[in-house]
Amino acid sequence: MSDMRIGGLASGMDIDKLVNDLMRAERQPLNKMEQDKTWTEWQRDAYRDVNKQLFELDSMTLDMNLSKTYQSKEVTSPSAAISAEASSSAGDGNYNVQVTQMATAAYNLSETRLSKAGEQIDPTASLSSQESKFANGFDGGDFTITTYGEDGPTTKTFSIDMEQSLNDVLDEISNSDLGLRAFYDSSADKVMIERTQTGNYNTDNSKFLGAEIGFDSTTAGFLSNTLGIKNGDNSSGTWKLNEKGGQDATFKYNGSLEITTHDNNYTLNGVTFNFHAVMETAVNVNVSNNIDSAVENITKFVDKYNKVIESLNEQVSEKRYRDFPPLTEKQKEDLEEREIELWEEKAKSGMLRNDSTIQNALFEMRSNWYSTIDTGGEFTQLSQIGIKTSSDYLDGGKLLITEDELREALREDPRAVQELFAGNSETGSKGIIDKLEETIADTRQTIERKAGKPTSTEETYMLGRRLEDMEDRMEAFEDRLVQIEDRYWSQFGQMEQAIQQLNSQSAFLMSNFG
Repeated sequence: MSDMRIGGLASGMDIDKLVNDLMRAERQPLNKMEQDKTWTEWQRDAYRDVNKQLFELDSMTLDMNLSKTYQSKEVTSPSAAISAEASSSAGDGNYNVQVTQMATAAYNLSETRLSKAGEQIDPTASLSSQESKFANGFDGGDFTITTYGEDGPTTKTFSIDMEQSLNDVLDEISNSDLGLRAFYDSSADKVMIERTQTGNYNTDNSKFLGAEIGFDSTTAGFLSNTLGIKNGDNSSGTWKLNEKGGQDATFKYNGSLEITTHDNNYTLNGVTFNFHAVMETAVNVNVSNNIDSAVENITKFVDKYNKVIESLNEQVSEKRYRDFPPLTEKQKEDLEEREIELWEEKAKSGMLRNDSTIQNALFEMRSNWYSTIDTGGEFTQLSQIGIKTSSDYLDGGKLLITEDELREALREDPRAVQELFAGNSETGSKGIIDKLEETIADTRQTIERKAGKPTSTEETYMLGRRLEDMEDRMEAFEDRLVQIEDRYWSQFGQMEQAIQQLNSQSAFLMSNFG
């Protein structure tokens, strides 16, 4: 098409308007293609929205397969000295516990102040600049530290670099794999080295006097001489360990069973006890089923399921307004924003009306809930635990919960309630949730083959290939419109030339016979 055309000079006709009017009629098939393309894109997005809803429901099924959803435990303790957490496998009842000793972390520190009188060590300055300020003198030899854990001893040797600061050396100790924390406190003017975990792991007194932070004073000059941290003291003629802490926690269970643990917690029969202080007397920690939590979890899932099927039922029964096709960009130019909004509300209605994939999914999911499950317990159907399908056909198969019946079922046989939903992995028995997951997975795969995912390329799904075909046909039709418009202009140009010739001949005759 030419960028600028002028016609009608000879005929006096508005050729531009005539061509535009003719082209408007010629463009009608293209407008229909554009509307079909928009409708297909809307339908694709509607399918993807359905998959999004099914994905959200499917995500919730993960929790519905866990024991804690149905058999979560509530723990009460009468003492602030002990708290507890119970797994779903914990047995109900009272646990009689008395903490007799708390676990502590081992630590060792400088025996005396590090700085000379009238001096103050700068822990951020190089050791070479601070060497003369140490009260015990400076010993810059290598030193080795050994710590103990579940896997036995770990040993590391450190070298002194005079360009390092005291903080640099202590950071190397803290950042090693020895499980230590080392720091200098300026107000106390001492260095402390402590374990980052509690407990007594070195039970052999022949090794570093049983210390958790072990080093040989004769070869650890920087630690022992410069920093004044000593493994033991022999001033009384008998070696005595300087290290403090590093003991295990101990507690009595049922007044007779004494248990030792490296940490201030211990798990017994699915109950994890957390120790906070030594206790003078034993207390009963009570473990019971948390019915409220189980009811809340089940109700939350049923509510989500009801919302999903309500949305899907609305979409497959939504009215289609065929007199309201999608607006083309040209048509939108002539309308107000509110008019466009109201029009598209009608135009988008009924995109998934009577869709067989969604209808089949709704039917299958309803069937899943009606299933009879072999739980080996008292309950084999949902109706027995207070969950039934609404009798109102307008609800489209929504589930209704009678909370009192559900609570009673969870009190009577929580395991059977769990297996009714989640099945039994040991026997291979499938529960209602397993069947729902299969239905959801099959539906989502079918929809993805039809509408793809946001990350899919158009050639990988059915509607995408249809859109590609539409785009190709629209491009070809637009090329054809260019040729048609050029032809119209050419025809009107020839008419103008003919009229111009007639006008010239008429003027010649008039001038000769006038």
